[in-house]
Amino acid sequence: MLSLLRFLRPLVVLAWLGVLLGTAQAADAARPNVLFIAIDDLRDWVGFLGHNPQTKTPNLDRLARMGMTFTRSYCAAPVCNPSRTALMSGLRPFTTGVYDNGNDWRPVISEDKPLTSAFRKAGYYVCGSGKIYHEAYARPSEWDDYLKNEGGMPKVPAGQSDGVGGIKFAPLDCKDEDLNDWRITSYGIDQLGRKRDQPLFLAVGLHKPHMPWNVPKKYYDLFPLATIQLPPYLENDLDDLPPAALRMAHPATDHEPMLKSGRWKEAIQGYLAAIAYTDMNIGRLLDAFEKSAYKDNTIICLWSDHGWHLGEKHHWRKFTLWEEATRQPTIWVVPGVTKPGAVCDRTVDLMSVYPTLTDLCGIPTPSHVEGRSIRALLTNPQAPWDLPAMTTFRFGNHTVRTEDWRYIHYENGDEELYQEAKDPNEWTNLAAKPEYAAQLAKLRSLLPAKNHADIGGRRGQGAEEGEANTGVKGGKRKKAN
Repeated sequence: MLSLLRFLRPLVVLAWLGVLLGTAQAADAARPNVLFIAIDDLRDWVGFLGHNPQTKTPNLDRLARMGMTFTRSYCAAPVCNPSRTALMSGLRPFTTGVYDNGNDWRPVISEDKPLTSAFRKAGYYVCGSGKIYHEAYARPSEWDDYLKNEGGMPKVPAGQSDGVGGIKFAPLDCKDEDLNDWRITSYGIDQLGRKRDQPLFLAVGLHKPHMPWNVPKKYYDLFPLATIQLPPYLENDLDDLPPAALRMAHPATDHEPMLKSGRWKEAIQGYLAAIAYTDMNIGRLLDAFEKSAYKDNTIICLWSDHGWHLGEKHHWRKFTLWEEATRQPTIWVVPGVTKPGAVCDRTVDLMSVYPTLTDLCGIPTPSHVEGRSIRALLTNPQAPWDLPAMTTFRFGNHTVRTEDWRYIHYENGDEELYQEAKDPNEWTNLAAKPEYAAQLAKLRSLLPAKNHADIGGRRGQGAEEGEANTGVKGGKRKKAN
């Protein structure tokens, strides 16, 4: 009898180990997968936000109908590198000192902190392609697999105009698959076709509509020049802005050359064409997703790193603290949580992405993460929410965005204040009006108490694509255009 028990005991232990292993595998299988989609330089010109009727985004609109869109979603920084670093690390620019594209975030953000590390630690297979971090900086050890050598881009033929100054746009005689975003999307499609024992975290980062707006000519043809509408524009919009704001507007760098060229509508056409090209790739990815084994148990989070000016406030590109540069589209699809076609008007920023994903996936949110989960809003878009959005552009410059107000505070103490419901184009700066003193004080109290020095040793210097700080002088009464 004793010998029989000795024989059976290891079998019982093995059986229990099998049960425990099976339970762990079942738990992993029950965990939601994550499809994490980043789009570069996509502002609010998407169909589902209804902000610009001339845009064509049927596949982004299709994704929006699958879940919840946020009408007031803002970036952490209106620059590629600090925005992406903040989202992926959970740490704001004024905490890390990563303010610009010249700041290498890797020495100040240890490998255990990023979102990818939290998911790998939790047992996820973490893979990706394209632009998730700014291209200049990458840490391959954060990923189980990442697409390398995305391939080059077709060149604008010699003799053909490539745009106006630094604003680059031109139709190309090429195929969809000749651009690197096609290969980036194909990687995501391939990963969705694979079966794994682990839950999947798949990141797909699309470059367009980042400049140059060089995409196949058929996307330009979707937007005939005769139908192009310019954005809302005020001829003397800069007259009530303080000196610090004028240094960000850069009219002489981009806007004045654009006006002189007479090609403003062509540039708008180029941006719309680049968005349409990206929308096509989103459609490819969604088609593959809906045919995959992941379709019923996957959270989709789509975001853009910041917005883009197209002449508003005499400015082009990002690099400001106004609505056009800071607002970006965000979509969440969460099985069992979000409802199809839901819309949330609460004010959020991209610092909520990290803690929301860990919350939804049952992963402990690391203590360093500075954002707050928006799970309550995903469940009920009308749920109480008292946290404003905050965006930082270089050292000491911040904007606070609530549902009703935008407040901008510059390092030198200059201020701007806009009442969004009455002034959605931010044409009237109320900061100097005594009747708004109480509102200013309330919004000032939301600013960060400390600002980490720029890790590159600079304060407010350095810009993407060589932009200079060019001020202007006002003096004329404003006229609407």
